[in-house]
Amino acid sequence: MLEVQAIETRKRVLGQEHPDTLNSMNNLATTLYKQGRWTESQELAMQVMETKKRVHGQEHPFTLTSMENVALALSKQGRWMEAEELAVQVMETRERDLSQKHPDTLTGISNLASIYQVQGRWMEAEELEQQVIDTRKRVLGQEHPDTLTSMGNIASTFCMQRRWMEAEELAVQVMETRKRVLGQEHPDILTSMDSVASTFCKQGRWMKAEKLAI
Repeated sequence: MLEVQAIETRKRVLGQEHPDTLNSMNNLATTLYKQGRWTESQELAMQVMETKKRVHGQEHPFTLTSMENVALALSKQGRWMEAEELAVQVMETRERDLSQKHPDTLTGISNLASIYQVQGRWMEAEELEQQVIDTRKRVLGQEHPDTLTSMGNIASTFCMQRRWMEAEELAVQVMETRKRVLGQEHPDILTSMDSVASTFCKQGRWMKAEKLAI
């Protein structure tokens, strides 16, 4: 794997704690996460996090990003208390240092909401997701990609609670807005169409789902 080769070269040439070495390790952790290799991803992200704590300090933005990566990997392993503890720490630090409206703060809130979501803590997840939507609408606008992503997240939470009408309404709104803003063939359109089709399928509305899938 090229990422492993990059890490080994940078360790040898630059050292274990050089920012470029840590970035390469973080990139590999992200790749492992996307492959569903969550334990390996978490172990590598933890290594990066501890190094960044030692080099940059507990509250440095680089450290907080690493903590976020570890939290997400822990959540995928069902280690929810550990994941939540890290995610809350990141969110509160960013709220204090950056403000409630900063993009990094909102990303932290969204990540915490996703940790609540996988535990079935719907009310807590929904409350945080709605907070992110409201802030992004106010700061970025109704049609910004980040706003639409947040709307898609809360639609997913509604769907998991079998709140089909609310989920469908939001998912369709996101899909139609993306079509208009991004163009018919943008990759995000396919994601939205899949979300709407999934909502139809779960309601047994097979014909509507099939039309979107074709």
